[in-house]
Amino acid sequence: MGLSQFPLTMILVCLALAAPAAWPGLLGEGLFQAALLIHALLFLLCWIVPWERLPPVATLSIPLGDMVAIVLSRNGALDYLPGLGILLIFPVIWLAASGRFPTSTVLASFLVPLGMGLVPLLRAPAEATATQLTSTVLLALMLLAVASAVRFVTATMALQQRKLERKDTDLRRLLESSERRESLLKTILDTIDVGVSAVDTTGSVTLRNHQQEIFDRTGVSGDHLAVDGPGAPLYGQDRKTRLPADKVPVVRATKGETFADYLVWIGDGAGARALSTAARAVNDEAGDFAGAVVASNDVTSLVEAITAKDEVIATVSHELRTPLTSVLGNLEFALSEKDPEVSAHYVEIAHRNAERLMELVADLLLSSSAAMTVHPRETDIAGLIDSVVGSVAPQAAAAGIEIKTDVPAPLWTHTDPLRMSQVLDNLLSNAIKYTSTGGMVAVRARTEGGQLRLDVRDTGVGMSPPDAARVFDRFFRTSSARTSAIPGTGLGLSIAKAIVEGHHGRISCVSAPGKGSTFSVSLPHIAS
Repeated sequence: MGLSQFPLTMILVCLALAAPAAWPGLLGEGLFQAALLIHALLFLLCWIVPWERLPPVATLSIPLGDMVAIVLSRNGALDYLPGLGILLIFPVIWLAASGRFPTSTVLASFLVPLGMGLVPLLRAPAEATATQLTSTVLLALMLLAVASAVRFVTATMALQQRKLERKDTDLRRLLESSERRESLLKTILDTIDVGVSAVDTTGSVTLRNHQQEIFDRTGVSGDHLAVDGPGAPLYGQDRKTRLPADKVPVVRATKGETFADYLVWIGDGAGARALSTAARAVNDEAGDFAGAVVASNDVTSLVEAITAKDEVIATVSHELRTPLTSVLGNLEFALSEKDPEVSAHYVEIAHRNAERLMELVADLLLSSSAAMTVHPRETDIAGLIDSVVGSVAPQAAAAGIEIKTDVPAPLWTHTDPLRMSQVLDNLLSNAIKYTSTGGMVAVRARTEGGQLRLDVRDTGVGMSPPDAARVFDRFFRTSSARTSAIPGTGLGLSIAKAIVEGHHGRISCVSAPGKGSTFSVSLPHIAS
C-alpha cells in the first residue's frame, strides 16, 4: 500500500518544497493546505493500518481520498498551477487496476476530472474561455481512456491469470498422479526379491531397488556385474572360466543386448553366489538406445539344490543297485547250484542284502515323511543305551573297535524309546563305520541344567567344520565318504535330527579332520 502511494506523495512533497520560490503565496491557500494534510494522512494510513486484515474493498479508500485531495489542491492552486489536475491519473490507475466496481471506476475517471474543471468555470462563466473548456474535456477524456485501457489490461491479465491457475492446477494434479505412480512403482520394485538396476549408455547406475541395494551391501553387487571388483571375480556357469569383459551382464546390456536367464557366478570358494541375470533395452522418444534395465536374482540355493538332487539320485541309485545286484546274483547262483548247503549259503547272502535294501527303502520313506511322529513316555535312557550298545557290539568287535560307556543308571526322561533307539543306533553305527581298527567309541550321558545330555564320541576320520555344519542335511555325505567304500545314503543323521527335534531336543556335531567326531544330544530331563 505504501509503495503504491509513494509516487504521488513524492510529487506533492516536491511541489510544497518548491512553492516558496516558484509560486509565492501557494502555501498560503487554505484548500492547498487541506489537500497536503489529507495526502499526509493517507500516506501515513498506508503504513500503519493492517490492510491484510480488512476486506479487500477497504483499500479503495486510499485512491478515493487521493481524488478528493487532488481536487482540493487543484482548486486551491488554480491561479498558480492550473494543470495540477493531471495528478488524478494516479488514483484513476489505482482504481481501474483494482478490478472492483469496473463501471463505477470508469465513470468516476471521467466525471471527477470533468466536474473538477467545470465547477470553477460555472462560477465565473463570463471569464471562461474555450481553451479552458477544451482542456477540461480533454483531461476528462484522457483519464477515461487511461482507466479503460488499464481496466482492459487488468481484465486480460486476470483472464490469463485464471488460465495459468487452471494450468497450474492441472500440472499439480498430473504431478501428484505421477508421484503416486512413481511411489507405486518404487513400492512394487522394492517388494520383489529380484535386484533391479537401470543403467545409462555408459553403464552408470541411475536407479536401483531395495533388493539391489541389499545385494550391494552384501557383496552381490550390481556394480560387480559391470566390473571385476577386487575379490569378486566373475565366472561362467562352470564356475571355473573367468567371464570375458564383453560377456559381463551390464556390458552386454549397455551394448543394447536383450537376454534372460544368463547365469554367472561371482566370487570364489564357498562364498561364491550364482546370479541369474536378464536385461532389456530402454529407448528414448526418438527410438534411440538410451540405456537398459538389468535384473539379477540370487539363485545359489536353487543351483545347489539341483546339484544336490543330481548327487542324491546318483547316491541312491548306487546304494540301491549294490544290494539289489547282490540279491539277484546270489539268487542266480543258488538256482544254478545243486548242492543244497551251497545254495542255502547264497540264499542267506541274498536275504541279508534284501534286508539291507529294505532298510534303505525304509530310510527313504521315513525321510520323505512330512512329520516325524513320536510317542514320548517315561523312559530310562541308561537301559536304552545298554540295549543299543549290545546290538552293535558284534559289529564293533568285528571291526576291532572298543566301545566304552559312562552312563549312570537310571536316567529318566520323557521320550519315545523306539525312536530314540533309532537315534542311538544311527550314532553308534556311524561312529563304528568311520573309525579305523583299534579305535574307540565312547558313550557318555549326564544331566546338565535340567537337560539330559548324551555324547557319542569316536576316534575316527573326522570331518571339516563346514561338513560338520551340514552333516544333518538330508542326503549329505562328505566328499571323503562318497569316494570311500563306506556305504550310506546320508539319511540317517537327518532322520535322527528330526526325531530329536520331535522330542523338543537338540542335536549337534563337533569334528575335526583326523581327530574324530562328537555328536551331542540334549533332551528334557525328568528326575527319578
